[in-house]
Amino acid sequence: MANAHTVVETARKAFNSGKTKPAKFRLEQLGNLLKLIDENEDAIADALYKDLHKAKAEALGMEIGMARNECVHAMNNLEDWMKPEKVKKNMLIAMDDAYIKREPFGVCLVLGAWNYPIQLTLLPLIGAMAAGNCVVTKPSELSSHTADLLARLYPKYLDNDCYPVYCGAVKETQTLLEERFDYIFYTGGGSVAKHIMAAAAKYLTPVTLELGGKSPCYVDTNTDLTVAANRIAWGKFLNAGQTCIAPDYIICQKEIQDELVKKIGNALNNFFGENPQKSDSYGRIINDRHFQRVSDLMKHGKIVIGGQSDPTERYISPTVVTDVQTTDPVMEQEVFGPVLPIMNVSGVQEAIQFINRREKPLAMYVFSHDKKVIREVIDNTSSGGFCGNDTLLHAGIDTLPFGGVGESGMGGYHGKFSFDTFSHKRSVLIKNQGMEKVNNIRYPPYSEKKSSWMMWLMKKSPKKSGLSQYMPIIILSIIVAFIFKSRLRGIH
Repeated sequence: MANAHTVVETARKAFNSGKTKPAKFRLEQLGNLLKLIDENEDAIADALYKDLHKAKAEALGMEIGMARNECVHAMNNLEDWMKPEKVKKNMLIAMDDAYIKREPFGVCLVLGAWNYPIQLTLLPLIGAMAAGNCVVTKPSELSSHTADLLARLYPKYLDNDCYPVYCGAVKETQTLLEERFDYIFYTGGGSVAKHIMAAAAKYLTPVTLELGGKSPCYVDTNTDLTVAANRIAWGKFLNAGQTCIAPDYIICQKEIQDELVKKIGNALNNFFGENPQKSDSYGRIINDRHFQRVSDLMKHGKIVIGGQSDPTERYISPTVVTDVQTTDPVMEQEVFGPVLPIMNVSGVQEAIQFINRREKPLAMYVFSHDKKVIREVIDNTSSGGFCGNDTLLHAGIDTLPFGGVGESGMGGYHGKFSFDTFSHKRSVLIKNQGMEKVNNIRYPPYSEKKSSWMMWLMKKSPKKSGLSQYMPIIILSIIVAFIFKSRLRGIH
């Protein structure tokens, strides 16, 4: 593997050659990436199983399928996305061209994550490729089988100069960050994100940070507890809880807690059987360090479901904990594992107050038959995304942006939002050389008359209804007609 400086400089040389800018090249490379995914589906699923004990159905639905669909979506819409975006014009530039041209930043760095090592590496790559950038990909070393697979596959399908893979651990990442990039995209934890921002600040490099946080799930008394339990259990224990938008904790009234716990237990039994350790559908913790961290979180409160573990397999059973305190570690840090604490509140107002005392989460969930309750939470809280009466699914809709706010991150992507994230929105104005008499009002020597005309042309007013809203256009048309009529008289 070449050193970091050589990799970045090779990519920069490729970008400066202009080869990534034409739509034809971008579509060709996206097509090659699609071929990579389709032709290596089994190998990708096998690597995910080795890294996370991820079931093939889960790998297909949450990783391979999402990456594939993102790629196809970009290919199907790229030429439209690349078109100049016309903008509204004021009377000063009514006869001129004004538009937004999206152009690539240059050489981008994508730092992938280990929990969804295909989805969280390829989705930002697709957006950056579609936008015409060169991209250095650094997959997470923790999901080593997937990282090694990507390092072998990229050169076989993608342009080697434009889309290199740079593997390694912390030292290699630090070496990469010493290089100058035009954009950095990072998915991971907040502590590492601070180091990335510090490195980016050296060159004033823009960043997108996809982080996490404690995503709350409020369960209202007016809800179908069976449905809520099924959807919460699925969203929480998918990938053994190692999902950045998994419900991190439940908030509910004491009167429904026991029934909700019972329903969650039923759901888990239906999903994974009486012994989830024997289930092919249940994952494992990524490494020993995280296994110990998650195990320690179960030492507070009352375990009412699960609690079993096996360090030899890095297995922790789906676990539900009640009677926790806000000062317990399980409520102070993001769980990022199969442990689900439950807190009690008196109702939706106290739930909102509890949520607002904490950092803004990446996701938020509410289960209720009452739309007013759902709306109340939406209107009085803040989070990266929101999903009512389900979990996780909002992140799979490519017409919705995915991203955090505050401590849960900055910037968004998915679908066209990925293309926009990796594009500089360049403002363009092309003036007409005619009508110089109209433009004369902005030239010195200044006069009260010129200023008055200038202010009249520039001045904006609150929107009006009816015919009056079109008066500026009508007046401008009269002025233009008068000028042309004067010119015609001069000709004759």
